[in-house]
Amino acid sequence: MTNRFENARPVKAATSSDRPLAEQVAALCVRGKGKAKEVLLITSRGTGRWIIPKGWPMKDKSAPQAAQQEAWEEAGVLSGKISKDPIGSFRYVKKNDDGSTTPVCVQVYLLKVNRLKNGYPEAHQRERRWVSPATAAKLVREDELRDLLLSL
Repeated sequence: MTNRFENARPVKAATSSDRPLAEQVAALCVRGKGKAKEVLLITSRGTGRWIIPKGWPMKDKSAPQAAQQEAWEEAGVLSGKISKDPIGSFRYVKKNDDGSTTPVCVQVYLLKVNRLKNGYPEAHQRERRWVSPATAAKLVREDELRDLLLSL
């Protein structure tokens, strides 16, 4: 698989300050094959909207490792195989605790899930649900994430 971000230029936000987007990593958790393929969605803690596990890069981990760590903390993914390269990206605007916003570009890594655990760090803060890619695309709000889900 070729890395479609190899020659990418830094993404700029469409704001008056034209500041670069903050970067996050995400795990697109899947199980099954073909028409039986399912995607694991979780709810966000703040708004309860449907999302995929994501978070900030970690100093001691590669981007795929950080995405897999987020899948554990936010969705209880105990084991699986994560892609070395991102399969795509999406943008969204993060609402900060102080009321400000941060434009974010999220690099998405495919994570083929082997095992889930019911007891995980954020189990009491989120809901999780396995759904078809088409259903997932209807549930998420971000257009680019929707397109990525429909491409599965």
